[in-house]
Amino acid sequence: MPGPYVEASAVEPLKGWRKWFGRKSPGWRMFLATFFIAALTVFIHFREVQMEVLELGSTSKQYIIAQIDFEYPNEDATLVLKQQAMQDVGSIYKFNPKDVELAVSDFESNLLKNNQWRQDFPKISYEDIYEITDTIEDYLLESRFTDERTVEKIKKMGDTENIFFDVPYSHRKVSVLPVYYWKELKSSLLSKDHYDTVLVDFILGFFQKFSWQFDVDASLEKKVKISVQNAVPNQFARVFAGSHIIDPGEKVTLKHIYMLQSMKDALGHSRNLLNPISIAGSFLFSSIVVILFGIYLKIYHKDILHSTRKLLLLVSILTLTIGLAKAIEYFLLYKGFNLVELARYPVIIPFAAVILCVLLGTRIALFSSIFLTIVIGITLAVDHDHFIILNLTSSLCAIMFARSLHKRKDIFEVYAKTWLSCIPVLLAFNLNEGTLLDINLLSDFMCTFAFLGMSALVSVSLLPLFESIFKVMTDMTLMEYMDPNNELLRRLSLEAPGTYQHCLVVGNIAEAGARAIGANDLFCRAATLYHDIGKLFNPHYFTENQLGGFNIHQLLTPLESTHVIIAHVAEGETLARKYRLPQSFIDVIKEHHGTTLVYYFYCKQIEQMEGDASKVNEKLFRYPGPKPRSKESAIIMISDTIEAASRAMDDVSEESLTLMVNKLVSEKAEDGQLDECQLTFEELGVV
Repeated sequence: MPGPYVEASAVEPLKGWRKWFGRKSPGWRMFLATFFIAALTVFIHFREVQMEVLELGSTSKQYIIAQIDFEYPNEDATLVLKQQAMQDVGSIYKFNPKDVELAVSDFESNLLKNNQWRQDFPKISYEDIYEITDTIEDYLLESRFTDERTVEKIKKMGDTENIFFDVPYSHRKVSVLPVYYWKELKSSLLSKDHYDTVLVDFILGFFQKFSWQFDVDASLEKKVKISVQNAVPNQFARVFAGSHIIDPGEKVTLKHIYMLQSMKDALGHSRNLLNPISIAGSFLFSSIVVILFGIYLKIYHKDILHSTRKLLLLVSILTLTIGLAKAIEYFLLYKGFNLVELARYPVIIPFAAVILCVLLGTRIALFSSIFLTIVIGITLAVDHDHFIILNLTSSLCAIMFARSLHKRKDIFEVYAKTWLSCIPVLLAFNLNEGTLLDINLLSDFMCTFAFLGMSALVSVSLLPLFESIFKVMTDMTLMEYMDPNNELLRRLSLEAPGTYQHCLVVGNIAEAGARAIGANDLFCRAATLYHDIGKLFNPHYFTENQLGGFNIHQLLTPLESTHVIIAHVAEGETLARKYRLPQSFIDVIKEHHGTTLVYYFYCKQIEQMEGDASKVNEKLFRYPGPKPRSKESAIIMISDTIEAASRAMDDVSEESLTLMVNKLVSEKAEDGQLDECQLTFEELGVV
């Protein structure tokens, strides 16, 4: 039949998807590993070329040779060519404006005195002649005269503002202009308008008789010289690999800076970033380091490797740190400021160290800091040795200071202490360079302080975000939940004071037990404060809240009493979700009784059945569970049981307490309540 077949075919891919991408499946691990390898490949492959940064006028501290053939701007040769080009520009002359004005005025006067032109050109009016005269006047004023070589240079530059002519040297003072000049003027007139050729010859014939005086056009000459100078291309000098660039103690000149920058550019161009072989090399290196990281997780942090949530958190922090490192490098190199020399030692890794220490623990923070320091240190365009030493030292100190971090405001104190730990390292660097009293030491202190200060601000901002997204319980969060002013704890202390005291005592016991086996003692103490919040619904049904000797259970049947007692687990879960308590707290509320038997009322029910246990359904007297699934939850169960039993003891001594504890723990183990909690027999004995 087609129906079942279609349904099965639709379900099979879904099952395969869940198999590979379920909570504990390998699909997510492979995806995250691939993503991190890709991110690391991009970071490593598209790295900047590292080059010694020298400041103009400073003294070089090392011997530098050319690593590759390159060309650099030869300022001396370029300057010589520019000076020669300026010297080749001759003087530029123009008509004296008064001469032009006088010539036009004489021509107009001649027209009035001599009327012969009316007979020669009967159809021509004064206006027609004046129009041609104005055009000639403009042409004369725009004309410039210089030597042939200068004219050629100007034509190459495309100057269109003026009209240039080559005039022999003998004509450059007072002269009757050559015939070819007037021919050019005539051609210009006839090309612009449909003037009569004979009329144009008549008018030009009058102007050709004048002797013209030239003036030097100094402003235009200066402008042309500047243009000619700017048109000279930069000259380059070739340097071969292995050639000397600068010696130790030599003063840094502009030439040295040009050479180093050109060598850096040449090295960058020689690296073909799109070369498949180069990309494959970066990918292979990234794969190797990620595989080594995975092996470390498999050996020492299986809980992280097998938790999609924790693994995603780890990869996110590592990727974020690498991205921040690349952004800082870009800012230092490309913003137009000389920040590379100022911020010689970027302190980046403590940011990741503190966040990882708070969210995932000290050991993974330590290994990740070493991993990031090496990968980023050999990739960024910085002093590799100093970067690795400073960042590794500061990260280790940051981890030590962050181990006891319980309040968010203490993050600033952690980074302040980390900065103080950087001071001896920076002093050592400067002593080694012989620059203890140099301005570099002060700039190192200030830049390190700035980096760590920004890291503190970013950490304070991101930690709550990471805690919320990845549902991580940090010590800071636990301390906030332990605040007596918390609304739920305040209700518990007022409405069920006996239960509140019970929670405090259980918390102390659980904290001591967890600390003894290396479990999360702070979590045990915080979670126990909320494990019995379900008793807020009916606080007087529980003995610790009953006063005056009256027990309300005397009015109920054993089964009714059992239902009321057991209900505090479900009611506690409901209340916890209403107040949005963490899921780990809700798990403790559900698991702290496991599936144990409400023994007292179970026995009372058997008594009512005249001792016939077969008539009593044991399941009705058991908590719904689940059983404890973590060490902390199991420790809280044992602590809760011990505290409740100790209140009923008449003879309280060390011996009697020891016997009672051993008996209760044995009963829990025999009842199977500790089967899923990952506690070993050795740890159970310590607890």
